[in-house]
Parts: sequence; structure tokens; C-alpha cells
Amino acid sequence: METVHGKGVVVTGAGGGIGAALARRFAAEGARVVVNDLDAAKAAAVAGEIGGTAVPGDASAIVPTAREALGGTVDIYCANAGIALTGGPEALEEVWASAWDVNVMAHVRAARDLLPDWLERGEGRFIATVSAAGLLTMVGSAPYSVSKHAALAFAEWLSATYRHRGVRVHAVCPQGVRTDMLRSAGPTGDLVLAPTAIEPEEVAEAVFAGMAAERFLILPHPEVGRFYAARATETDRWLEKMNHIQRTVEESTG
Repeated sequence: METVHGKGVVVTGAGGGIGAALARRFAAEGARVVVNDLDAAKAAAVAGEIGGTAVPGDASAIVPTAREALGGTVDIYCANAGIALTGGPEALEEVWASAWDVNVMAHVRAARDLLPDWLERGEGRFIATVSAAGLLTMVGSAPYSVSKHAALAFAEWLSATYRHRGVRVHAVCPQGVRTDMLRSAGPTGDLVLAPTAIEPEEVAEAVFAGMAAERFLILPHPEVGRFYAARATETDRWLEKMNHIQRTVEESTG
């Protein structure tokens, strides 16, 4: 991987958690970083800490403003903003629409704005924070699981379509990470994710290792790769194990 020193980097959802860790890591390597978050105060705080530029607001629409803030060029885009909403088919239409908009369409809209310049220059890097839920599933949250599967599918499509034209794509798929999202995950988070949870900084380190190796799948929890293989090759056995987790969660809250 080429150095990121001097590169223009955008990180969405960077007011805390994985996004803030990525912003700090890129800044430490000498990148020029735009920090995006819906919470303007949090974006400003992280940007002030790392000498970056805060561009608060909806991640779906920030590319033009971020590009201007970086002097005309975005070299690396981290589509990190995401929401985890609980429920199944009974969840309100608004819940499903929000999950789809933030977890999938924000990536699509960013790519729409980024690709013309990247294809003209023959280089660009798109890093999508997908979650292990995109490779596996997440008990208790159909909107999150389904939208993260779609985010993975979109990242795969980008890579398959544009890698020969210099566009590098990565899908970052951690399990539990000690963030506000994990703390609000309830019994599922406590039982399934918390025991093996890692720090956001460990995810950032895994991202840099993945970029250096030019790996599409970045797995901060290596065991996710084994689970992903089992899902594909021993599907019924894997589903039975996931159902066992579901039953355990139900028993713990019953």
C-alpha cells in the first residue's frame, strides 16, 4: 500500500467509536482528514483533536463539501456511519427505511459522487464498515442484518467492477467493538458480542493491515472467517447454532 501521508481522507460517523479511531489513525499517518458525524459537536471535537476538518451532517450528502475542504480531491473514503435497529418483520416501515438509507444507500450515494473523479485519475479507496453481521447475521435485528448484507454486496460489486481501474475496496467486518452501539445492544450484546469485544483502535489497526495487504475482507476478529466458511458450507448446522443463540437470548430475558 502506498503511504497515506498527505492523502485526503473522509471518515463518516467519526464522532466516536470506530470512526473516531480511524480518523485518529489516518491523522497520525499524516493524512488530511475530514471528520463527519450527525453530531456537529462530536465531529468538531475529534477534528480539533487531530487537526482535521469537521463536516457535520448526513453522511449521504457530504462528498462535495468534504472534497472542497480537502482542496478538491478525496483519496480515501471511509463509509463508517451506521445504525443498529432491533426487530424483525414487525418493525415499522420507518425502521426498515432508516436502516436501508444509512447502512446501504449512504454508501451508494458516496460512490456515485466519488467514482467519476477516481476513474478519471485511476485511483481511489473505498472502505466500508460492514460488520460481521453482513457476513453472518445478528440475532434480534433483522433490519441491521439485512442492510449490512446489502452493504457487503455493494462493496463486493464495486470491487468486482472497478478494481482493474484503480479503485480499491475493503469491507471491514468486526464483531463486538466497545462502542456506544455495543453498549446499547441489550441482552444480545451482553451475551453474544461483549465476551470477545475489542477496542475501536484495534479495528483501526486491522484496517491499516488490510490496506497494506490489499485484502477485500478485513476481519478484526479472525474467527469470523471460520464462521463465514461454515455458513457457506455447513449451512443447516450453522443455522442451528444461530438458533441456539436466539433461544439463549430469549431465555435470559424471559
